[in-house]
Amino acid sequence: MLQCTAVTALPPEEVQRLRASEEPEPYVLCELGAHDGQDTEHAAYLVPGRTPESPAVWFFWAGGEPERVHRSAYVPWCPAILRQVDTGVVRRCNLFDRHGAAHSWDVADPLGDLVAGRIAFGDSPKGDPCP
Repeated sequence: MLQCTAVTALPPEEVQRLRASEEPEPYVLCELGAHDGQDTEHAAYLVPGRTPESPAVWFFWAGGEPERVHRSAYVPWCPAILRQVDTGVVRRCNLFDRHGAAHSWDVADPLGDLVAGRIAFGDSPKGDPCP
């Protein structure tokens, strides 16, 4: 399943609140898998909890301009775990508890994969070698 492509601007009060910890981006991207409907909330992870197990701050929004509604909340992590018996790899879902779409391991983010991937030698638009 591909990642949802919804993007929204953070409200000024949310940006101001986040500035205490770091310089926030003015926009957030939905991190859920693609989902339908105007009533379905989009969600973006904002700030970690105090410990890895603590609830994190998520930003939720629904609807389009000018009726867009938003909220932020501390939400516990999804408890789902994927165990791959043949490799011994254990992966936790990195979304919030009771999210409506697929678990994080089933969501493909092609743009994120492209950005995070290794740039091949000679892959520069100018044909120059990349470091």
